[in-house]
Amino acid sequence: MGLIVRTALPAERDAVEHILRSAFTPYIRNLGREIMPNHYDFLADAIARGDVWLAIDGEEIAGVAATARRETGLYIDRLGTAPTRQGTGVGSFLLEHLEEIARAADLAEMSLETAEMAEGNIRLYRRHGFEIVRRGLPSHGLDAHPRVFMVKPLD
Repeated sequence: MGLIVRTALPAERDAVEHILRSAFTPYIRNLGREIMPNHYDFLADAIARGDVWLAIDGEEIAGVAATARRETGLYIDRLGTAPTRQGTGVGSFLLEHLEEIARAADLAEMSLETAEMAEGNIRLYRRHGFEIVRRGLPSHGLDAHPRVFMVKPLD
């Protein structure tokens, strides 16, 4: 695996959405809903800000991380890998590089949330030093499945 990380280009917006939609469809269905047509409308602006990171293997986009700067750190809004690359370390590769990016920007922490039922996600994030700081319902109100809110201090 010869992965590199770089920011997404505006021309890659549709490919980025395809990766995220493919990665998240099973997850969202497990929450009892479908991905809404406008779910990825934010991507063009996020890409223009430089907040979308790609794991690239040759010409293939193997994974995507959509991030946002928060007051104290880097928020990982979405992290998804191409279905053919799931379980191959692409997610870990992206997490490691996001940490480097956050540290280089002198940010204090990284944070994210995931469904409490997504035990595999929670295990992945814990392996990378994230800790559960609270549990609660999602702010979007689209489902009633509890979320775990996780933080990794970068001190």
